[in-house]
Order: sequence, then C-alpha cells, then structure tokens
Amino acid sequence: MNRFRISKLICAALAAALACPAQPLFACAMCYGAKTDSPLAAGMNWGIMSLLVVVVFVLSSVASFFIYLAKRASAAAKALPAKNETLESTQKA
Repeated sequence: MNRFRISKLICAALAAALACPAQPLFACAMCYGAKTDSPLAAGMNWGIMSLLVVVVFVLSSVASFFIYLAKRASAAAKALPAKNETLESTQKA
C-alpha cells in the first residue's frame, strides 16, 4: 500500500471514531435495582419465574406423553400372541 492510501484509511477511521462519540451505558433492570426490595428487581424475578414455569410445564407435558406412549406400546405387546402361537381363526380347516 502506498502512503496516500494508508493516510486516507487512518483519516477515515479517525473520522468514524469522532462521529460516534461514546455514550453512557444503561444498566439492565437487575443491575439497576441491586437492592432486593426494588420494584424493578421484584418484577424481573417474577418474569423469570413465570417463564420458568411455562418451560417446565411444556417439557413435563412432552415427557409424560412419551411415557404414556411407552406404557401403551408395552401393554399392546403383551396382548399380542407369541410368535410360535397361531390363532385358531387363521388356521385352515
């Protein structure tokens, strides 16, 4: 690269840095309300708990459905005759 290109790149980077001044960052609700009696902290805790309840309910529903299917398949397998047994209605006379 020649010197003109490098100086142009440095000027562009400097202009971009000056065009975007640093702004103060805002803390999240949990960091802002560091006290446990803060309404923001209480609201955030209730939000987390409600989302956790929904996730646990959905996962337990899916798990119980698969347990139901496994029990039903086991009961159906017990009701079928063994491989060596033949049904009387299928035997030819």
